[in-house]
Amino acid sequence: MISTLKVNPIDEATLDEIGFTWHTDSDGSKYVSDELVQITQEEAEAYYEVANTLYDMYVEAAEYVIDNNLFFELGIPFNLIDIIKKSWENDVHWHIYGRFDLAGGIDGKPIKLIEFNADTPTALFETALLQWAILKSNEMDEAKQFNNVYEAVSENFKRLITLFDDTEKFNELYDGWKILFSSVEGNDEEEATTKLLQQIATDAGFVAGFEFLQNVQFDDEGIYDKNGNPYEYWFKLYPWEDIATDEPELATTLTHIIQNQKVIILNPAYTLLFQSKGMLAILHQLFPDSPYLLQTSFTPLEGIKQVEKPVFGREGANTKIIEADGSVSNETDGPYENYKKVYQEFVEFAEDIHNAKYQAGVFFAYEACGLGFRKGGYILDNMSKFVGHMIV
Repeated sequence: MISTLKVNPIDEATLDEIGFTWHTDSDGSKYVSDELVQITQEEAEAYYEVANTLYDMYVEAAEYVIDNNLFFELGIPFNLIDIIKKSWENDVHWHIYGRFDLAGGIDGKPIKLIEFNADTPTALFETALLQWAILKSNEMDEAKQFNNVYEAVSENFKRLITLFDDTEKFNELYDGWKILFSSVEGNDEEEATTKLLQQIATDAGFVAGFEFLQNVQFDDEGIYDKNGNPYEYWFKLYPWEDIATDEPELATTLTHIIQNQKVIILNPAYTLLFQSKGMLAILHQLFPDSPYLLQTSFTPLEGIKQVEKPVFGREGANTKIIEADGSVSNETDGPYENYKKVYQEFVEFAEDIHNAKYQAGVFFAYEACGLGFRKGGYILDNMSKFVGHMIV
């Protein structure tokens, strides 16, 4: 049984003031829980070690996919294959951050990988800032968290310049290169998350600007804000697979930009390999004895309870829980039904006294750097709640 501690929530006026405007769900319930999950230092260290190990496995698996031309198996759009290969070949295309979703790790349950949100992960604002603020507002020790997300992402921005060298060399190597940050207008959560990343990059020492995606200008020679100012880096909180299907001309232009070495795009195109849930099946093929992986296949598993999910899908949409006899016990609808499917062995999430299920989210920026939880039912959809944590 998960142990939680009741806390006083941050009031809505304060949340609005700091830019966290998505605090109330469509049914009127609060998105951020007024409880904290209590974990031990040993559990925090285990999350750290497992996430680091999983990232190394993903890197090896991505190389395997590229070497063996397995893009179709992962559902990768054909018009992104060239840009994925090009971004993979050169270390300057640096992966800024991602989030591992994990079952277990608390209440004595082993840690198991559910998926990796590597391209456009959400819950950054909540994990990096909000759960820390909850501890502070309750006059609790803010250090009692596995949470150095802000600092880790800042250091990773510096690695755009220093790469694998010591980030202390940033100031001597940085030559005024600028980052343009973009999200889609009208989505408060995505805008606030993108502007948080802009602030982190600014704190790291970059010149950084913001432009809504629909106002960004592109040609084969570069990427520009609406006033025609060029940028050396472009961060877009917009999925690569959506660019491929909804904006194919843009996909072609971005490929030319990368080939011409005019702009570096964040997160890089190769993170779409990590983002695809088809990689879960590749990982299981390559590392069948890993204690952190669930049996996963591109075809239904025989005789066991399993989860069917699209290779590209978000917020638990178009997910089915299939019992061992083939019957469907839980399912969600959504816009991702036409994507290829993977079938992953079912694993029980840890529960609290009210039988709510908990999934851990571990952020990764060069190394594992922070933990938060999502609380909900058997399928964690867009009505699940964010839950902070404390180390006891």
